[in-house]
Amino acid sequence: QRRRQKVWEEAPAVMLPPAMRAGLCASAVRLARSVGYRGAGTMEYLFDPQRNAFYFIEMNTRIQVEHPVTEMITGLDLVELMIRVAAGETLPFAQRDIKPNGWAIECRINAEDPLRGFLPSTGRLVRFQPPPEVMGAVRVDTGVYEGGEISMHYDSMIAKLICHGATRDEAIARMREALNAFHIAGVSSNIPFQAALMQHPRFVSGVFTTGFIAEEYPQGFHAAQVPHPDPGLLAAVAAFARRRYIDRAIRISHQMHGQPRRVGREWAVLIEGENFPVTLDAIPGGYAIGCKGQRYALVSDWQFREVIFRGTCNGEPICLQIERAGLEYRIMHYGRRVKAVVMTAKADRLLALMPAKLPPDLSKYLLSPMPGLLREVAVQSGQAVRAGEKLAVIEAMKMENILKAEKDCTVKKIVAQPGESLSVDQVIVEFE
Repeated sequence: QRRRQKVWEEAPAVMLPPAMRAGLCASAVRLARSVGYRGAGTMEYLFDPQRNAFYFIEMNTRIQVEHPVTEMITGLDLVELMIRVAAGETLPFAQRDIKPNGWAIECRINAEDPLRGFLPSTGRLVRFQPPPEVMGAVRVDTGVYEGGEISMHYDSMIAKLICHGATRDEAIARMREALNAFHIAGVSSNIPFQAALMQHPRFVSGVFTTGFIAEEYPQGFHAAQVPHPDPGLLAAVAAFARRRYIDRAIRISHQMHGQPRRVGREWAVLIEGENFPVTLDAIPGGYAIGCKGQRYALVSDWQFREVIFRGTCNGEPICLQIERAGLEYRIMHYGRRVKAVVMTAKADRLLALMPAKLPPDLSKYLLSPMPGLLREVAVQSGQAVRAGEKLAVIEAMKMENILKAEKDCTVKKIVAQPGESLSVDQVIVEFE
């Protein structure tokens, strides 16, 4: 959970012994019978592994968001059964007939930015491309569509991704690959965070509590907390995309006869300040790429209009996301997002001689961290402000977000007025 809201759900429960599970289910049945309840409902309990005891919290007289994990391991359609019972029909089976099969995990896909403190993200869904559904293995529940608007007036959850496997490890592996193939553009999403969770050693071990996120990410979630197991692979994919672009470009018509462009095999890929020298050699269906002593034989029919890159690397299936933006290639794999610049070896040597460009100083501005409605500006021009004082209040997705001063300062100018709809990084207040 994060802030008492569920982030992922799974079934069966990892730390619940079979005998305890039987006792818990029997308790739920007794409770429903004691009040004469008829229909679908969800009993919530807390389990204390130290005391080996469970405690009733509440009952919701409906199925809940996480009902697909139960459906995936039982093969039952709970929504259909709920409607049939409400219509007066009886269940066509007994409790003893239900045999759980395998493991299921559900990730809630939310329109929020995990790198900005999980602030809500609103706007138009420019791209919404869930992974392909596979009966009994990969399922997507959603009510949004490409081109639709994510409003600030509703909850941030826009989809649920559910994966099933014969074992928990298999379900996790399937979920990791499904997250790689889930592309959302136009608004931010928590897919990178979910991908980070799916490879966190403590999560994989199954030994955790509902306080897992608060314990493992006490200072929030940062990009550095999503290390990629093989950065050379990301450089190789960027080089693959660049070489495919060059190969397409040199086929242009009306070239000067006898003067074809000669494409060298030595290149360099720059990712977040780290340089990856690479070599490229054509192979059937792709390129063999050498990078820091490793060889990546990438084969794919990927084209530039596609964001999802599917193919093989050294004979093993691979799926990731890649987009070309000018000279950059934006890559996402296992939750890791990087921007790669691919250049010739000569261009790389020349770039090393160029002076570094410093980022602009934004410390004198209060910027909106999210799109939303500016409800209040709590300061005035010329006012001296102390660190920790309230500066403004922004409302988005049913939540009020209070912006406070990070240090002592004096207000120079109020740029945005209450009632305005703000975009991300829009200036609200300027300081002296």
